Amino acid sequence: MPIITRRRLLRLTILATVASVALGGLTWGGSELWVQAAARGHVYSEADVPAAPVALVLGAEVYADGQPSPFLAARLDIARRLLDAGKVKAILVSGDHGRWEYDEPGSMEVYLIAHGVPASRIAIDYAGFDTYDSCARASRVFGVRQAVVVTQTYHIDRAVALCRSQGVEATGVGDDTVKIYQEPWRNSVVRERGAVVKAAADVITQRDPVFLGRQETTVHDAVAAS
Repeated sequence: MPIITRRRLLRLTILATVASVALGGLTWGGSELWVQAAARGHVYSEADVPAAPVALVLGAEVYADGQPSPFLAARLDIARRLLDAGKVKAILVSGDHGRWEYDEPGSMEVYLIAHGVPASRIAIDYAGFDTYDSCARASRVFGVRQAVVVTQTYHIDRAVALCRSQGVEATGVGDDTVKIYQEPWRNSVVRERGAVVKAAADVITQRDPVFLGRQETTVHDAVAAS
């Protein structure tokens, strides 16, 4: 191969690489800006969050013995305190139960009941496989129109943005007490940077959740039980 052809090929490869990196950067940057803009003014401290009918607690890891991980337990504790304070009337727990042996929402319900939350005040979404699905199903399956979303602080902006994109008048409360678990916290922060791109793609495509299913009245029943 002549030298000039090799140089041209190298130049084209470099240009293609630079273009790909630039496009990726623009996509990520645009996604980050959308998330921040959509959540701005809607994220509060636990003490200051406005009242809403329901707290939506997003799922996280559950251990093999059924115990919530510290990250998930911290979310559930916030929701329980919001209920005790009268900030919400019911709690919707949403997580992954795609395999029989792994049940995030079931473990969340057990934890809340063990910590004094009446079962009648809890609604369960077994198909919250990711944040988009949890928000879309809260709106389209459970009829939630206003909610306080509860998760960790690194995740709260994306969660609020996604729920608001699905027609839920969402505010958010984030937990940062589990920062003491430095490595999983750091890993989660890194993963979140990629998750915002998927969130933007989900909103643009307006995909259906993995499982949509029939409408349920369990959230309304839980609110009415207050």
